[in-house]
Amino acid sequence: MTYPWQENLKRELLGNQAGLSHALLLHGQAGIGKRGFAEELARDLLCEHPADNGSACGRCVACGWLAAGTHPDFQLLQPDSETAGDTPSEEAVAEKGKKQIQITIAQVRELINAVNLSSSRGGRRVILIHPAEAMNVSAANALLKTLEEPQSNTLFILVSHQMQRLPATVRSRCLKIAMPMPTRQQSLDWLAGQGMEHPEISLAQAGNAPLRALDLTSGGYPEKRAAFLARLGEAQDMDPLALAETSEKLELAWVLNWLQTWVYDLAAAKTSGSIRFHLDFSDKIMHLAKHVDLVRLFDYQHDLLSAQKALHHPLNTRLLLEQLLLTYWQVMNRKQEPARV
Repeated sequence: MTYPWQENLKRELLGNQAGLSHALLLHGQAGIGKRGFAEELARDLLCEHPADNGSACGRCVACGWLAAGTHPDFQLLQPDSETAGDTPSEEAVAEKGKKQIQITIAQVRELINAVNLSSSRGGRRVILIHPAEAMNVSAANALLKTLEEPQSNTLFILVSHQMQRLPATVRSRCLKIAMPMPTRQQSLDWLAGQGMEHPEISLAQAGNAPLRALDLTSGGYPEKRAAFLARLGEAQDMDPLALAETSEKLELAWVLNWLQTWVYDLAAAKTSGSIRFHLDFSDKIMHLAKHVDLVRLFDYQHDLLSAQKALHHPLNTRLLLEQLLLTYWQVMNRKQEPARV
């Protein structure tokens, strides 16, 4: 799917198909529609009867195969448990409480064997790798030779949320394309078109990434977030240990994100009178910010950054939450120096 903020880029690429590099690296923030764009570009390039503007016809044999997920000249390389969405792999893994998901060398070798065969339709072959940074070191190295000496009429499309995590050798063999960010108004209009009420609240939490904002409306996320933040907002009366107990059942990635963005908003409200993430709690944040000590708040922010490392290895979630929430209570109530996590 191509989104409104991607139309110009699509026209540019389809208008210069003969000059396309053998490998494209689509990079940018998660949640802005990179994978959907890559999939539609693949459809356009594999269509056997494209429209005058290069877009897929949707009616030919190739389009039918792609719609059914059975096109022999389209290969998708992704972690086994990766979803079809445009969600960053690190976050997806953390929310599921698993070790980091990787694309393995065995998957890459299987792909290379398929690429070395002749095209089934005698035309272009498209390989989509998502997210590219999920390749472990061995997998990325195994792909290098194929990127250096690609088969004719073979196009690699790598999609990356964190391009810096890709080896420089892989990045240097691709044409890097920075995917366009939607304007705030484009995001709001698109979300409203999806039937979302008050899209500005979810959009603020998602860093202006509209697909991510849409994800934040499912799975009971809004209600759980609101309940947690309401407790943070009652800093003087909150029971940090009781909140840790109830929060243990939540996704740890959610809780850490809520704490980090809440602290960011407190600091911003204190220093500039602005709020970025939790617009629906602006009155409470503004009130709390009047009394917070910035030095201790920044120390606590450092604790939260350190706690992010806990997402990638086994830990005692309850103990971590108790430490973080007790420290928050101490900071907000100007108690003794908070213990570092």
